[in-house]
Amino acid sequence: MLNCTLSVYVWYSPVAQNSVFLPDEFLAQMREAMPAHLDFDDFIAACQRPLRRSIRVNTLKISVADFLALVAPYGWQLTPVPWCAEGFWIEREDEESLPLGSTAEHLSGLFYIQEASSMLPVAALFTGDELPKRVMDVAAAPGSKTTQIAARMGNQGAILANEFSASRVKVLHANISRCGIANVALTHFDGRVFGAAVPESFDAILLDAPCSGEGVVRKDPDALKNWSVQSNLEIAATQRELIDSAFHALKPGGTLVYSTCTLNRDENESVLAWLLEQYPQAVEVESLATLFPSAKEALTPEGFLHVFPQIYDCEGFFVARLRKIASVEPLPAPGYKVGKFPFTPMKARESAAVTEAAGQVGLFWNDALSLWQRDKEIWLFPAEIEPLLGKVRFSRIGLKLAETHNKGYRWQHEAVIALAETDKLGHELTLNEAQEWYRGRDIYPENVPNHDDVVVTYQGFPLGLAKRISSRLKNSYPRELVRDGKLFAE
Repeated sequence: MLNCTLSVYVWYSPVAQNSVFLPDEFLAQMREAMPAHLDFDDFIAACQRPLRRSIRVNTLKISVADFLALVAPYGWQLTPVPWCAEGFWIEREDEESLPLGSTAEHLSGLFYIQEASSMLPVAALFTGDELPKRVMDVAAAPGSKTTQIAARMGNQGAILANEFSASRVKVLHANISRCGIANVALTHFDGRVFGAAVPESFDAILLDAPCSGEGVVRKDPDALKNWSVQSNLEIAATQRELIDSAFHALKPGGTLVYSTCTLNRDENESVLAWLLEQYPQAVEVESLATLFPSAKEALTPEGFLHVFPQIYDCEGFFVARLRKIASVEPLPAPGYKVGKFPFTPMKARESAAVTEAAGQVGLFWNDALSLWQRDKEIWLFPAEIEPLLGKVRFSRIGLKLAETHNKGYRWQHEAVIALAETDKLGHELTLNEAQEWYRGRDIYPENVPNHDDVVVTYQGFPLGLAKRISSRLKNSYPRELVRDGKLFAE
């Protein structure tokens, strides 16, 4: 906790209409950490300014060019983010009347609202021509980086997305589902278990570590209310344990990206220095100097990116990329039992029947996914995750495709969003019909489709699966996702 005798600066911003709480010991640390070419007054001014909003186009669903053409009539001002070809800072005139999260393009998963600097770690993770087959996101919620990784992987391979906080796992899954992602397996563990549980199992690992959050004051003026040097040192001790575990879970030759949204050296450079000291013959730093054209403005002597908020007018951030060049002594085996795995692979004849029935509705997948069954549930697992089955306990894997019943299959919403090929069997809704769909109401189309299971679309993208009953389409949009209020830019 912050000592009550600690003096602080409270900086008042005439633009933000609120105050930013900056302890003087924090400012002293920043003066020491900031390189000579940066101006400290610029740092203070940047902390006072409201944070620019930014989005990332979900290229699993739409290309950047097609997205820009789609939203051009809205008059959005989109400025490219230098380190992410899919990222844009956004300015809108109708933000107060229509929240960005209520636009049609957000609801159908065409973009993700993501702070620009948080796009940096995934940019650092994918720098070569060869895509990793199995990736772990150690601290994944709410899902911005997991969904960014999935897009870079083209929904191929597998991602183990872990989240320690039980309350955030549901949000993580909701974002994965909205973005049409099929290759993620979710776990709910303390990230320190993976080095022992799944040693040398991943081609790439992102550890966006829990931190003191010094870089987020532009979004949260009270972020440093409980700041103290002692707290930062305690957090850094946990970060060392997390990065040690992640390093053990990484295959030799694999890439580990370590990032935080904080600015002090204890949680950043010092954590990396500790790992390098622990494994001097097994790890090397890969410089991020060429990650994007202006990266050198934030480059440290070690080759890390220490992003003070005034450099790119974004949140403060830290990113480092490491390469594992040799195996290390394994950690002791975990002391827990995973338990019996409740799923079994589906037999060839049954798989063929499910695949054929799904195709008749317009749902298709490739060999990157395989069919598994638990009682009446049918799931699609990313094949690349199968070697880890029995080593850790999963909260959920891949997509729930369907439930069986005496008349066939009850196709699941998340599978429709991820797998539907709408150019074959999709039924396009009008703007008013699409709004009604998101409000959970049945649709009465002018031209009723001639098949019973109908993938309904808007702007050509799937919104869900409806059941034709006479002249109406029965709404199956999940109740927890139903929206009220104004929807869509018009």
